[in-house]
Amino acid sequence: MNETPQPMADFAVGDRVRLTTPPPYLKTADTMPMLRPPDLVQLGEEGTIVDRRPGGYWGVKFERGTFLIDSQYIEAMPTHLDNS
Repeated sequence: MNETPQPMADFAVGDRVRLTTPPPYLKTADTMPMLRPPDLVQLGEEGTIVDRRPGGYWGVKFERGTFLIDSQYIEAMPTHLDNS
């Protein structure tokens, strides 16, 4: 097998991200994580990276809570400023 591992998304604490694909469930970023239904975060909703977790997970603060999101479900928001 000659599979190349997928590159890990490069986010930093404080980065703004957007949910691009709905995960099958959400896991809270609490000390004792709980599984929550995926509809608490809407597709396209923006959040802020609050920390990095093992296994490709990121703590992301959304309007309805902070959840552990796999990097495959989020993308970085553009950081350019529009002076129009």
